[in-house]
Amino acid sequence: MTIEAKPQPKILLTGATGCIGGRLLDALEANGRPVRCMTRRPEALNGKVGPQSSIVRGDCFDPASLAAAFSGVETAYYLVHSMGGSTDFEARDREAARNFGDAARVAGVRRIVYVGGLGAAEGLSKHLRSRHETGEVLRASGVPVIEFRSGIVLGAGSLSFELIRALVERLPVMVCPSWVRTPTQPIALADLVAYLVASIDLSHGESRLFEIGGADVVSYREIMREYARQRGLRRLLIPVPLLTPRLSSLWLGLTTPVYARVGRELVDGLRNATVVNDAAARTAFPITPLGLRAAITRATGEEDEAFATTPWSEGALASGTVLRWGGVRIRSRIIHSAAVDLPVGTDAAFAPIRRIGGDRGWYCGDWIWRLRGLFDLLLGGVGMNRGRRDPENLAAGDVLDCWRVDVCEPNVRLRLTAEMKLPGRGWLEFDVTPRDGGGSRVRQTAVFDPSGLWGRFYWHALYPIHVLLFGGLLRSVARRATASAP
Repeated sequence: MTIEAKPQPKILLTGATGCIGGRLLDALEANGRPVRCMTRRPEALNGKVGPQSSIVRGDCFDPASLAAAFSGVETAYYLVHSMGGSTDFEARDREAARNFGDAARVAGVRRIVYVGGLGAAEGLSKHLRSRHETGEVLRASGVPVIEFRSGIVLGAGSLSFELIRALVERLPVMVCPSWVRTPTQPIALADLVAYLVASIDLSHGESRLFEIGGADVVSYREIMREYARQRGLRRLLIPVPLLTPRLSSLWLGLTTPVYARVGRELVDGLRNATVVNDAAARTAFPITPLGLRAAITRATGEEDEAFATTPWSEGALASGTVLRWGGVRIRSRIIHSAAVDLPVGTDAAFAPIRRIGGDRGWYCGDWIWRLRGLFDLLLGGVGMNRGRRDPENLAAGDVLDCWRVDVCEPNVRLRLTAEMKLPGRGWLEFDVTPRDGGGSRVRQTAVFDPSGLWGRFYWHALYPIHVLLFGGLLRSVARRATASAP
């Protein structure tokens, strides 16, 4: 973790631990802009901030902590809300925005950039009303404010996207109240971030408000249908006129309890149309937003890329939810991971990993692997008889029995993609890292992205077998590595 690095950043970013803030941090750094990240928990950004950026401790509910954060800042991004932390989140949102705006004015900040919510002023839900009020409080500070009002954000980690995903993945049949026909204009997370980055280059002056959305005006029903189509899921949506948003929020708590606390407030606002009525953003920014289909495709594709490059560790796994049965869940994926420390170097530790499969077998429970392969052949799959190209070495793209090599970094990492018939997608990964003082650590991680309810049932029903097979495989790798070491 870097605390207050070299050049004085002119950009202050709040909310960098969140979905939008984290992506914005990456985009700003990619553009060569040093950023100062303000957070109540600096340790939460450990390893997530580039060398040109810095971290400072600050709390919008503690005015005395803000002065150091604003020193030398010209543009401050305000991506803070209190909806998940308090039943009286509206009052807390006003207080936090007031403290932030006052500190920005005292420090001579030239611009605050804020993301609010679309929706007409009349009859707003508590959530949308609070989003509008926050913008008003920031403007009342006297600092010019660029406020972007957006509809739901389609991107991995966005609460609205995760709610839609959870409902579609878990419910083959959905009873849909009238709010599923409410018009909305969802925006891709990448497009929202592009607007936020581009706002820095606007000429300084008075406050401005921009309504932003994607290329398509659709209903929530259409969003769910498109997500289901791209995931290959058949979903029956039954419209009923009686289920009010309030009852819907209770239903949400039963089906998606992880998101229930803040999701109920969001569902209560689904009666409000969230459509762009002012095209000023289209003329002010050189951005062409994606439509619904492309936005969902991009969201899932970016998530795949992020998972493919994630080095699994205790810290990475800690970001997920520990299940009572089945491992750890991170967004839509379920993960089982275990590690073993070995008194050998990384080359010796990796040797049995690169030799796995083919004529040598899978070191543990070979008859179970063969039985699974036979079952796969009966389903029209590839089975376990494809072997491997070379008995000693692997390379990206190689076939390995029922797997294909996705990544092979000698003495560092092997990542396999399952090509057997599965109700979802699966990966098996081995990571080898040197230990301080000598030796190495081998971590084995199985990742499953279940497709619908059947996919979840498949993983949880076979979890004891997964634990047996993968645990035995890891122990066998350890024994072979230790035995073969000089």
